[in-house]
Amino acid sequence: MNLLEALGQAMRIPELRRKLLFTVLLLLVFRILASISIPGADPAKLQQLFQGNSLLGLLNLFSGGGLSNFSVVAMGVNPYINATIIMQLMTVVSTRLKELSKEGEQGRKKITRYTRWLTVALGALQAYGLTVLFSSQQVGVLTNPSPGTIISIIITLAAGTVVLMWLGELITEYGVGNGVSLVIFAGIIGRLPGSVYSYGTSGNSHVIQLVGMTVIAVAVTMFIIFVQQAQRKVPVQSAQRVINPRAGTAIPSRRNFLPLKVNAAGVIPIIFAISIMTFPTIFSNFFQTAGGVVGNAANWIRLNWQPNGPSIITNLLYNGIYFLLILGFTYFYTAVVFDPNDVADNLKKSSTFIPGIRPGRSTAEYLHKVMNRITLAGALFLALITVVLPLATSFLTGVSTTSLYLGGTAVLIVVGVALDTMKQIETQLLMRQYRGFIK
Repeated sequence: MNLLEALGQAMRIPELRRKLLFTVLLLLVFRILASISIPGADPAKLQQLFQGNSLLGLLNLFSGGGLSNFSVVAMGVNPYINATIIMQLMTVVSTRLKELSKEGEQGRKKITRYTRWLTVALGALQAYGLTVLFSSQQVGVLTNPSPGTIISIIITLAAGTVVLMWLGELITEYGVGNGVSLVIFAGIIGRLPGSVYSYGTSGNSHVIQLVGMTVIAVAVTMFIIFVQQAQRKVPVQSAQRVINPRAGTAIPSRRNFLPLKVNAAGVIPIIFAISIMTFPTIFSNFFQTAGGVVGNAANWIRLNWQPNGPSIITNLLYNGIYFLLILGFTYFYTAVVFDPNDVADNLKKSSTFIPGIRPGRSTAEYLHKVMNRITLAGALFLALITVVLPLATSFLTGVSTTSLYLGGTAVLIVVGVALDTMKQIETQLLMRQYRGFIK
């Protein structure tokens, strides 16, 4: 079942139709907020700033174009995503948070509350960094803002992130799909028609490049779908269990498999790697007016710390670090979401085992080894799509890497969110089919 077919069937069911319409309505609210600009910004300076900076372009991608408009939702859901990732990582480090995660619904509510407060703090910090960047003399987007103006902008940007967080949670609870992912998805899709039109109508040579880029995009999309759906099926077998010894009744042993996704981390490593890569640029703006070594270092970072910097050495340095960060965060986040010891314990408690592997510690070691191998494939896949593919495509087509860096990440996010949403719609359709069969 494809996405259009699943949507068609869902629209025939009143309950699912209401959920879909509710989701679309909230996404329209997000697009309206992304078009409301904060007064005082120079549009020409904004356009000039984002034309040659791929790093800010990546941040703008996740905000659905709100950052390039300096809208009330300019930061998008980036602070919320970073807060969620930090809390998940802290669950591994902190014993208290790990205990809360195992306390059921009440524990999850407390962790969600901590995540929201952390989102506000990160949002205010990131808003301050953007305000300092836009107020600098080299950028000149905001001209000599007063302290009151700076405070009001910080509050507005942080509040915009909180509103988007609230919309995402509403979609997750009352709509269809993951709300935060759909907000990013809507932002990317909302910018696509204008970007294609402006690029395709700027000359005959660009039309030829657009055709070539379309062919590459279709091939990359097929490859992304293949990897996103790929699984390593570990065979498992449940032991025979006796129900009534007197009657001699028992549940026979059954063979099944344990699905391990090749890309279990999704796009989270990319988002976290982008957040880390933006820190030097943000903090360099705090010290660009300083003298001596600190000022020179801040100016060097501001000019060179980007994917398409002025020299080959800086480009290799940036892209190499970006590549390694994606690999590292993929392994780290996969270890957070998949614990071989917990899986091995659950298999042992349910009288299930992997043929040829002893239950318990041997099973955990086997799963750890298998997961490390397939995670390497998933990590290389993410790094190739986001780092290597834009450079190779730019070399073959002559298109600027600024747009290609956005394109590879955008296609990865759009395809991943579309597949996840389709699975959730199919699951809800299947549940209602079973419910109708029982009635």
